[in-house]
Amino acid sequence: MYTIPLQFSDVIYNAANQTFEALVTVHDRSGARRYACAISAPIEMEFEEAAKGLSTQAMRRHGRGDLGSILKFSRTHANGQGPQADAIPQDHPQAA
Repeated sequence: MYTIPLQFSDVIYNAANQTFEALVTVHDRSGARRYACAISAPIEMEFEEAAKGLSTQAMRRHGRGDLGSILKFSRTHANGQGPQADAIPQDHPQAA
């Protein structure tokens, strides 16, 4: 069984809305995707319970294919001079 790792960032309690909010990153075989999640809860809720609720929401959204930020990691050239996407083929008119 494959376990999908989750990463929490910017976890806060929004007292005005009475919600725990976090940016949850879901890492799976296709990459990583971030979701802004919020759950209604009293401030006295244990962090573990809040994290469980935020995790459930992120996984539900991930499974449905909801909008989220896709994280792309750039690879560098063998010579370490930047992302491959910036490379211009040697035979291209701008390569000079």
